[in-house]
Amino acid sequence: MGLMRGMNYEAKVADLSGAPEVLIGEVEVERGRQKRRRLLIAAAIILALVAAGALLYSSGGEEQPFQAAEGDQIPTVSVVAPGRATVQGTISATGTLAARYEMPVGVVGEGGRVVAINVEPGDWVRAGQVLAVIDRSVQTQQAESAAASIEVARADAELAQANLDRALQLVDRGFISKADVDRLTATRDAARARVRVAEAQYRELLARNARLNIVAPAAGLVLDRNVEIGQVVGAGGTALFTIARGGEMELLADVNEDDLAVLSVGATAEVTPVGSGKTFIGRIWQISPIIDPQDRQGIARIALPYDPAIRPGGFASAAIARGAIVAPRLPESAIQSDEKGSYVLIVDRDNRVVRRNVRTGIVTDEGIAIVAGLDGSERVILRAGGFVNEGDKVNPVVDNGGRQASGR
Repeated sequence: MGLMRGMNYEAKVADLSGAPEVLIGEVEVERGRQKRRRLLIAAAIILALVAAGALLYSSGGEEQPFQAAEGDQIPTVSVVAPGRATVQGTISATGTLAARYEMPVGVVGEGGRVVAINVEPGDWVRAGQVLAVIDRSVQTQQAESAAASIEVARADAELAQANLDRALQLVDRGFISKADVDRLTATRDAARARVRVAEAQYRELLARNARLNIVAPAAGLVLDRNVEIGQVVGAGGTALFTIARGGEMELLADVNEDDLAVLSVGATAEVTPVGSGKTFIGRIWQISPIIDPQDRQGIARIALPYDPAIRPGGFASAAIARGAIVAPRLPESAIQSDEKGSYVLIVDRDNRVVRRNVRTGIVTDEGIAIVAGLDGSERVILRAGGFVNEGDKVNPVVDNGGRQASGR
């Protein structure tokens, strides 16, 4: 029908040679419409062809990855050969501050009522200094009695000696027998012995009285006082004073058994008491020979110099120098663990993944030292360890700069 319309239209145009101008204008408009319609149809056809070509092209581009997914695609992993480096590590620990040599001081004599206290906590004392005094009024009278007994014994001894001297002058004249001289000699010797007994008893009382003074057994810092004036004290009771010998302090640092095994006496440590803001340098002077079975920790005793900021009973942290070792060092992301222990995944010469068990050591800001299991020349997978399995073939790429590692 469209063809017939076109023929009719052409026939009408052919017959318009003598038609009015209005009719001729209508014919021209109709011709323009037909032209535009053809152009639109041609443009639609071209767009359809372009879309079809694009569809074919895009479908052809996706075909290759799909086929690769269906086949054996080789994953790319980042690797590093760590080499060996000198690692200087520290061990972090916490613990309680205490006096290195703590001396409890109590009553060593018979005790009594305290009449004087000469020191307070925080005072420095010298060896033999009197810390407190116990009433000795009764003991003083006993000592005076013993002193008088000495005088009596000496007088008896002098009389016995005089009698013996007179007898020796008369024996040659025959007025005194040899037996009388012997008896007088024995009397003189007994009197001299009584003098010595009286003197010993007097010295004993003086010593007992001296022990009524509570004295410092050694020079040091008074840490605590547990006695008041008027208190009655006796031997075997609680300590009246506590002294840190020489003022020396220490940190009883709790260290896990792995770290304790690598520490040695003399290692330096930086100790920071809580709340002080100061750091003190100390040295390990003793390492515990036993491990607590409950928390698997032992104690490293770190000697510290005296400072008012170091208060026994306080809490402190310590950074202990562990010593330098030469070992490979890896980031934490490269080290994995399971029920068998720590391990890493390495890439062998055939670019296949191999598990390698390792033992970790010092932890530093640059990484974790590997003390056993690696010599540093292996290609260790850095971050893709969780996405590949042992035996997988991979495409290794060196981490620094992305340089290809295959065939190295």
